[in-house]
Amino acid sequence: MEKKLDVICVGAAIVDIPLQPVSRDIFDIESCPLEQISMTIGGDAINEATVMSRLGHKIGLMSMVGKDAVGNFIIEHCEKNGIDYSGVKMKEGIDTSINVGLVTHDGERTFVTNRNGSLWKMTIDDVDLDRIPEAKILSMASIFNNQLIDCDALVKIFKAAKENGMIICADMIKARLGETLDDIREALSYVDYFFPNYDEACMMTGKTELEDVADVFMDCGISHVVIKTGKRGCYIKSQDGSVLEVPAVKGITAIDTIGAGDNFASGFITAVLEGKSLKECAEFANVTASISVQSIGATTGVRNRQQVEERLKEYYAQQ
Repeated sequence: MEKKLDVICVGAAIVDIPLQPVSRDIFDIESCPLEQISMTIGGDAINEATVMSRLGHKIGLMSMVGKDAVGNFIIEHCEKNGIDYSGVKMKEGIDTSINVGLVTHDGERTFVTNRNGSLWKMTIDDVDLDRIPEAKILSMASIFNNQLIDCDALVKIFKAAKENGMIICADMIKARLGETLDDIREALSYVDYFFPNYDEACMMTGKTELEDVADVFMDCGISHVVIKTGKRGCYIKSQDGSVLEVPAVKGITAIDTIGAGDNFASGFITAVLEGKSLKECAEFANVTASISVQSIGATTGVRNRQQVEERLKEYYAQQ
């Protein structure tokens, strides 16, 4: 099949409402005026699609939203950002999910989400397997985020990609329903680049040392495990036994970490598309994430490719 797209992102497309900054004792306060309340695009798949499109690539989105004002807001965002949204299904009787993000002064966040919204209702039937091969890379934006996309569904999606010679990337969030590594082991065997953060990886593997965590994932057959280690940067282990530790950008003050992991994945996948080395991919990912955490919202930080290239030069000057 002709590759019309560079990447297809599969997963959540929702709206975030970040409340920032929120004190940890907010529920002890009767009225809490904040510096900012805004409505922004959110959801791992649309976050990745947005950032990679701004970085200069042709991106498709596969997701499900409701036929409502929030769903229309998401479609309008795709149009403005040049994202192919023909794979986004709009359904009657479904509320498009809205996440309220409580963001503290140090940029950490907690989400309040609607369990009856589109995020929780999307199934394998909302993924057009016949169109997966239209891209060079498949990004499964977050394993466990859509609760009805289980291991069997992931395997179907990944098989469709592999049968057409695609590179498979995947991120994850903390398991919502008590799922274990065994629940996704078969699906992970198809993955070329896996992007858990350190806390998620430790919870899933039961290990705390980076090498041990990576080895557990390696045993599932993943080609490259890329563990996001926050202010430290990232740790990468590959099936050939090679290890890379790539430092984060120095001197960054985070004001909102919502979507930082999605931005990291976007930068990494962009670099993979462009044939960069594994180290260069990690560096580009770290830089992209460093920009994202300096703005409110998951997709408001990275505006264009030039912005990332300029930060990349600064990053290299730090080395």
